[in-house]
Amino acid sequence: MNQLLAHSANQEGKTQSLIDHLKNVAKIAKEFADKFGAGELAYMAGLWHDLGKATPEFQSVLSGNSTAKPPEHKSVGAIISKDQDADYLAFIISGHHGGLFNREDLKDWVKEKRIACNLKETIELLKTNSLFQLSGKSSLQPPDFAQKSKLNFEFFIRMLFSCLVDADYLDTEAHFFPQKSMTRTADYSINKLWSLFEKNQKEKTGKSKDSVNAIRHEIYSLSLAAAEKPRGFFRMTAPTGGGKTRSSMAFALKHAEKHELDRIIYAIPYTSIIEQTAEVFREIFGDQAIVEHHSAIEVEDENNQQNGTQTRLRLLTENWDAPIIVTTTNQLFESLLANKPSKCRKLHNISNSVIILDEAQTLPIELFCPILDVLKQLVCHYKVSVVFCTATQPALENLPHLSDINITEIVTESREIFNQLKRVEYQIRPAKCGFDEIAQIIRSHDQSMTIMNTRKDALALLDELKDAPDVFHLSTLLCPKHRRDVLKNISDRLKSNLPCRLVSTQVVEAGVDIDFPLVLRAIGPLDRIVQAAGRCNREGKLTKGNVILFEPSEGTLPAGTYRSGFSEAVELLKEKTDLDDPQIYQKYFKSLYQDVDFKAGKEISESRKRFLFKDVAQNFHIIEENTFPVIVLYRGIKQDDKSVDLLLAELQNRQKQSSNIARSLQPYLVNLYECEIKKAEKSGLVERINPELNLFLWKGNYDQLRGIGGDSWDPADLVK
Repeated sequence: MNQLLAHSANQEGKTQSLIDHLKNVAKIAKEFADKFGAGELAYMAGLWHDLGKATPEFQSVLSGNSTAKPPEHKSVGAIISKDQDADYLAFIISGHHGGLFNREDLKDWVKEKRIACNLKETIELLKTNSLFQLSGKSSLQPPDFAQKSKLNFEFFIRMLFSCLVDADYLDTEAHFFPQKSMTRTADYSINKLWSLFEKNQKEKTGKSKDSVNAIRHEIYSLSLAAAEKPRGFFRMTAPTGGGKTRSSMAFALKHAEKHELDRIIYAIPYTSIIEQTAEVFREIFGDQAIVEHHSAIEVEDENNQQNGTQTRLRLLTENWDAPIIVTTTNQLFESLLANKPSKCRKLHNISNSVIILDEAQTLPIELFCPILDVLKQLVCHYKVSVVFCTATQPALENLPHLSDINITEIVTESREIFNQLKRVEYQIRPAKCGFDEIAQIIRSHDQSMTIMNTRKDALALLDELKDAPDVFHLSTLLCPKHRRDVLKNISDRLKSNLPCRLVSTQVVEAGVDIDFPLVLRAIGPLDRIVQAAGRCNREGKLTKGNVILFEPSEGTLPAGTYRSGFSEAVELLKEKTDLDDPQIYQKYFKSLYQDVDFKAGKEISESRKRFLFKDVAQNFHIIEENTFPVIVLYRGIKQDDKSVDLLLAELQNRQKQSSNIARSLQPYLVNLYECEIKKAEKSGLVERINPELNLFLWKGNYDQLRGIGGDSWDPADLVK
């Protein structure tokens, strides 16, 4: 009998046999799952996942004797799993192409496929080809920890699913694209990375002995000491400008070295700061050690020419098989609770790692229930340590989700360090004030940054400053490329001591490396106020910077948690609260949690307990998804950059859209909510140019100061 095939001929004319593919996938999946004690189960999943390819219909397509669409091939392995009382294997085998089912949908699907397929005939064919292997039921028992609760078991299925789909992708890639497969490997051990980091740290700290750097060195030393402690949850509480990025990485590398962990995952809330963080690490470790994974990353399409670095980056973003991953919290958590193979294949590589959650206070409070549970799963069962890193620590141990977990303090003397690094004086305006009063203060200072609560308020303040010189604006009304150019211009002007008056939203508050002598902040949530103050006298060059807090008498506030945070902040500021005391944020967050509706998060956790994988993926979003991307024709500060025009022409001329073009357009996109899109469409300001990608083109004026806020329309009241 002819050999059964798994894959058709590759570019060299070689086919892959089914037995080779199944054994290869089983072996790779076992290696992945051995890290959490499920290697044998992953091995069986690998052996069974493509058994359905043994049917005559599928073999006819693979051998080139039929041009019909290949029939589905997941059901045989899924049915066998069900018959062996291994429902969890049925989940992952049935989902290894389309995604994990909801539990009831899986039952219905298996029932339907059992009727439709001739299982007995297929099994006989498999036995004839030495392909069929059944294991005793005892060996298909999941690890004890997975059986202790429904949430444990649900997350275990996710991790086992990841092992199978990544192994399947990798072996298929090795057959069809062997050169790509070879490009994945890079020789970077944690020990080597630590040596590079230590060398760079000595070079950097040897240059300056001022008081700010002395405090940064103290935080760094405390981080190294804490790295020797057992794995678990950690908290790095350090003031803005205290060197958290470097110290947290130092902790992670030494901790990984101590506990033989495989990688560092550095998760950041905003794409606006992820690139500068990744660049800091590239300067230390080189390009090959870093994978930067977020929606704005520009990576060449596999159908276009690529250099080695581009190819490797695109491949490694698929499964995070690199020693240092720099990503967004959105990408991290939505992958952990996804159901699609492409997003889930990286999950097994999150085990045996250190996760740094930078600006941890930005995690959506209403989703704490599922977020903290998956972190707890990783720490307790998958050899992960988690670092909550921020100047304004949320009071996580006061929540039931982490009530039984100890969080180890990395910076044990945080209050003293905050006092030592006090670089600003807070001035609270006693009465509400109008935008015209704020504009007068701005006009009277050459250099200042004013942060408003909404984009709408930022535009209103710009109206008050329309005749003032040297005014700049940053918000998400500007596309990312425009914002980067404005930030570069501002940074250069500040260094040259030139006038610079910036009006912004919270888009500049976390991690953006700018340093103003004066910051004005519309009162908002307390943690946002402190983040804003971190852009004032950041390098300690002044005796004290000046931060003015004011409550606008006009304008609006974003709804939800932001508004609750504003109310809590107003009450605390009435008490003449010391904003340089890190303990005040524990009090603030405890009070804030009492006003938060945790319903959405609890519903997701209940869906997880019912194994509703598809529903969880659809309902869990760190960032609201009811926005639409709009291309803006931003041609640079000097109006001479035609890159966006070339990309737009390529997008419109291609019959089949390329993911490369979509990615390359990311720097020129502004996201608008559905209500804004409808309003702009009605006014003729946008045109839908790509229904498949839900992509729009901005037809109105794109202003060098206001971005899309330059037209006579009223942008919705958004946070950023």
